[in-house]
Amino acid sequence: MKPVNILVDSFADEALTNAQMINAREIVSRLDPDRFSVTMFVRGIPAPQILARPNTRLIQLPRRLQTIPLLAQFLFGRQDIVFYLKASPASRWYLKLRSLRRKRCVIVGTIESQTDWRDETITPHTIHLAEETILRCDFLFSNSAMVKRSLEANYSLPSEVVPTGVDTEFFTPDWNRPANPRPRVLFVGALRAFKGPQVVLDAAQRHPQADFVLVGDGVMGLELRDRAKALPNVTMRGTLGRTAIREELRRADVFLFPSRWEGSPRVLMEAAASGLPVIARKDYEPESVIDGATGFLVGDDDEMMTRLAQLLADHDLRLRLGKSGHSHVARFSWDVITRQWETIFTRLAVSQKRLRESVA
Repeated sequence: MKPVNILVDSFADEALTNAQMINAREIVSRLDPDRFSVTMFVRGIPAPQILARPNTRLIQLPRRLQTIPLLAQFLFGRQDIVFYLKASPASRWYLKLRSLRRKRCVIVGTIESQTDWRDETITPHTIHLAEETILRCDFLFSNSAMVKRSLEANYSLPSEVVPTGVDTEFFTPDWNRPANPRPRVLFVGALRAFKGPQVVLDAAQRHPQADFVLVGDGVMGLELRDRAKALPNVTMRGTLGRTAIREELRRADVFLFPSRWEGSPRVLMEAAASGLPVIARKDYEPESVIDGATGFLVGDDDEMMTRLAQLLADHDLRLRLGKSGHSHVARFSWDVITRQWETIFTRLAVSQKRLRESVA
């Protein structure tokens, strides 16, 4: 069987840190090049793992006026599958014009957040564009059971679940490092209200015997940095690259993530892969955290503070939950998740081929 041709509607640039683009790069770099030919777009320097992948074509786009070259590839490319369709003017035009093409390919969309759109950065225009593009794909895939239920509740749309993955070869524990003289609590995420960084500072105020590190930036950055000046046990690290985040994870003792609205946050998997016990909310039911086994899932701030105090006081408990989380998250490694996508791509390509032959 000849390779399945996949057009990935994502940029291969190494410098881009958008979560969906990172996920796309992780999947593409692991796809079997003998079975899957991949086309991606690029604006700057490609990620090394994409550049090194055989059977991969990169289309250079200009910095501006990208809609026409994107649309041309959508309409006239020889792809069997369009994967990771983005909410963009080009994809909106493509969905309107695709009926003009005799050979129709399969369009696959991914949903990686709940669809009640509570993230304050998502504007009404962005929501409308997503409704006209991603939500009109031939097949939708959610990255968690909660996201699947949200899509059904808000749009009555079905989807299959394929989890977000984690690079378990890059994010690893340092079991042999010297113990921190004081327990070290880490938060990584955008400094926005729904992410709960203010709760991390509340925790630091309650627990002066521990050190708290916040990685990330956002609209609350100035406010939180001003407040942190009065907390000698708080360090604000700002935005860090992937390698620096890995080192922060390996130096920490507890990962505290008070966010209330998520899909399936990859950072929880990265923390678990690094051997950290995780405290997160029940609100979005993160499948990477097993309550009482790899960390704790809590319902409110008081319960979060209680669980944090429990972990800060018990080194052996931290170690036991961290090791359990490290073992559990192996099922979400990108190698495992990519095999699932390979099965899906093959199934969709075969189904579409049979449909075209029956029509012919």
